[in-house]
Parts: sequence; C-alpha cells; structure tokens
Amino acid sequence: MFLSFCLPKRSTLIGRAFHIGKQFSNPNTEDIFFRAICVYLKQRRWKLLEQMSPSLTNSLVCRVIHEFRNSSHLALEFYNWIGEKKRFSHSLESCCTVIQLLVNSRRFDDALAIMGNLICESGVPPLEVLEGLINSYEGCDSSPAVFDALVRACTQFGATDGAYEVIKKLRMEGVWVTIHAWNNFLGHLLKLNEIDRFWKVYKEIISYGYIENVYTFNLVVLALCKECRLLEAISAFYRMLKNEIWPNIVTFNMIIDGACKMGDLELSLKLMRKMEVMSGGSVQPNSVTYNCVINGFCKIGSVALAEELLNEMAKVGIESNERTYATLIDGYARGGSLDEAFKLCNEMVERGLIPNTVVYNTVIHWLYKEGDMEGASFLLSDMIDKYICPDQFTYSILAKGLCRNGYVTEALKLNNQLMEKKLIADAFPHNILINYMFRNKNLAGAKQLLGSMFVHGLMPDLVTYGSLIDGYCKEGNVEGAVQVYDGMIKVEENLTW
Repeated sequence: MFLSFCLPKRSTLIGRAFHIGKQFSNPNTEDIFFRAICVYLKQRRWKLLEQMSPSLTNSLVCRVIHEFRNSSHLALEFYNWIGEKKRFSHSLESCCTVIQLLVNSRRFDDALAIMGNLICESGVPPLEVLEGLINSYEGCDSSPAVFDALVRACTQFGATDGAYEVIKKLRMEGVWVTIHAWNNFLGHLLKLNEIDRFWKVYKEIISYGYIENVYTFNLVVLALCKECRLLEAISAFYRMLKNEIWPNIVTFNMIIDGACKMGDLELSLKLMRKMEVMSGGSVQPNSVTYNCVINGFCKIGSVALAEELLNEMAKVGIESNERTYATLIDGYARGGSLDEAFKLCNEMVERGLIPNTVVYNTVIHWLYKEGDMEGASFLLSDMIDKYICPDQFTYSILAKGLCRNGYVTEALKLNNQLMEKKLIADAFPHNILINYMFRNKNLAGAKQLLGSMFVHGLMPDLVTYGSLIDGYCKEGNVEGAVQVYDGMIKVEENLTW
C-alpha cells in the first residue's frame, strides 16, 4: 500500500523532469539526472536530492548552477549543500561558475566569501582563480565586475602580491582593468602603510591614461596627509575642482584631520567653516569632521575650546557619539581634570550613549596615574558588571597601573589568570612586566615571564627583546645581552622558514 502511494508521485516528478528535457531526443544519463535535480531543487526536495548525490559530478553541478542563474539564492543554496558532502569536493570550475552568477546578481559579499575560501583555505593561487573565471566568463554571460571582485577578495584576505598579479595578467590578456579595481588596490596599500609602493602604482595608473575619479583623488589626499604633505594635499583638492570632480565629505575630513595632526588648528577650522561654500553647497560638516577638530584641540590641551565645539554640534543638529566623548574625556583626564572627565561620563549616559571600552580604559589609566587604586578598581568592576568587555589595552593598563603603584605581585597574579583564560593575545602586557622586573633587579622573574610567553604560544616582539637586552646591559651582564640577541635572530630565522 505504501509503495503504491509513493511510486505515482515519484514517477510524476521524474516524468516532469523528462518533459523539461524534451529537447534531448536521446537523453543520456547525465541529462536525466540534470533535469530531475532541477525539478527537485525548485521544490527543495532535499531528501530526494540526497538519494541522487552519489551520482553528482562537477560538470553536472556546473550545469545546475548555470540553470539557476536567475535564482541566485537557489543556486547558492545548492552549491553550499553540495559543499557539505564529504564525498564531494567542488572543482575550480564549479566555484567560478557560482562566483560569476553571484556577481551578476550583485551578491558581492557571497562571491567574496567563496573567493576567500579558495585563496585562503584551499590554497588556490589568485592567478589560478583568475584563469577559472576567464574560462567560465563567456558561458556565464558575466561582466568585468567579476575581476574587480577578485582583486577586492585578494586585498580583503591579505593576498597583496596576488592582487597585483591579477591586475597585470588581465592587462596582458587585453582585459580593461577598471579604475575601481585600481582604487581598491591603492587603498589596500595605504592600509598597509606601503606609501612608496602606492606612489609607484599610482604613477603606473596615470601612465595608462586612466581618468581619476573622486575615490582616486581621496586616496591621493590620504597618502599626502599620511606623509604630512598638507600643502600638496590641498593642491590635489584644487586639481579635483579643476577637473570638475566635486570633493565629498571624505575629502574634506582627510585634509582637516591632516591639518589637526600637524597642529594647524586654524586651517582645520577654516576648512570646516567654509566646507559648504568650497563644495558648491553639496557638502556639510558631519560628526567625523567635528571629532577630528575636537581631537586636535584636545591634543594641544585646549579642552575648553573642544567642548565649545561639542556644544556647537548640538546647536547645528549633529549628534555627538562615543568617540566625541571619549576624546574629550581623555583631554580633561590628560590635563589632570578628572572631575570634568567624570562629568562628561555622566552627560554621555544622560544623552543615551553608553561609555565603551575606550572611555573606561582612558579613565582607569589616569586614575592609576594619580595613584587612585580604589577608584580604578571600582571602575574596572563597573565595566565588567555592565558587560563591557576589557580588551588588550585594558590588560596593559592594569599591568602598568598596578606595577607603577608598587603592586607588582598583584600584576603578576592577574597576568597568570589572564594567560590561563587565554585572554592575552600579544606581548605588550608581558613587556611592561619584564621592564618592571628589571627595574626591581629581579632577573629570574624576567626570565620566567619570557618562558611563560613561549609556553602559552606568545611570540616576543622587538620591544620584549629590547627590554631584555637593556636589562642585562644595566646589570653589567653583556654576555647575557648577546645571548638574548642571538636567540632573537634564531627566532626570526625560524619564522622566516
């Protein structure tokens, strides 16, 4: 009875699959499976698809994905479902087919995730991924956006040289690399602080006859500001206007921030006040603009002027945020006005803003510096009670604060607890403790801390080795300093290999 109930349904489904495939006069086995899979996938009949999974081949998977090119959600669902099968491994062809489909559907994040998986987890070189995309390009009716996406994936997942190789290969193949791909690569170089390489690539772009857009100019302005070449950044701004490219808020904010970092607060204020006129009425200051100038005034100790700007923000209808208050709180605390800093903390809460880790770190740091151990401990407890997670800076502040106030033993105990819970991710807290060990002429303690780092998988950095070498030299133990140096060289060589 059960079989008679089920078979008609199944035969109907298979019949429908044959009906869809009528263009095949003598359909082969793969054609039959292909049509059946398409029917089952549309209906999300995963149990029936499961029964067919042993017969799946990469060519069949590619055909199914291509068939659902106008239903990217179903194609991706099928791709992911296949990827979960232990007995099936996606080929480069199937991966590239689904990437083309996702880019065509403007599902760039999903496409980037698959590219990242290919490059990082599967270890496929970017040039091989490019070859796969070129081979599947025409069959998928794709667009050059897929190559832009590959460059972005390379930069996003740290394959800097791979990104450049992809760009060069595309040019060799006669494919026009868009300005968007170049901009992405230039931006990545700036994030890595590779300024010299940035300028080489920028000159290369200009030599190819590309027309810069607002994003290219913004990157040029940022590079110049990073090198403190403020006048040249302003010159690039006027070159934008000459080329009839209107600067956006990012352009202005970068120049204003550059002026603030160079201590030219007068220029930064002028730019902020004249922003609307200089942009033809298209750009107005935002919270980032005000935060830059407020930070500039706080850095030179003019916190009262910075607070005036906070009040101005409220008047013109620009909402202050956690960063605004964190900057002002640090400014007051740095100047020794902790009472004013606490007032701003209360004002912040009254405005519905929750003090974040940066705010807590700032106040705890200055409380320790003033020797207020009780106040620092209270704030730390309050931070934990409010589920605001301490970060690596918090742990370093605690280590330094306790040591500075003579609680070295407590600092070591805290460090051990954090290590056991695997909460310390870098060498910074250890560097502080090692430094204090040498100050207290506790050479054995410093050695023990260094050993603890290796045991817990933390690599000493240059500061760690520098502290050890300096400590040994001050002790008159030149031989010990040389041994530390030799150990550092060996570690570097092992890392290189």
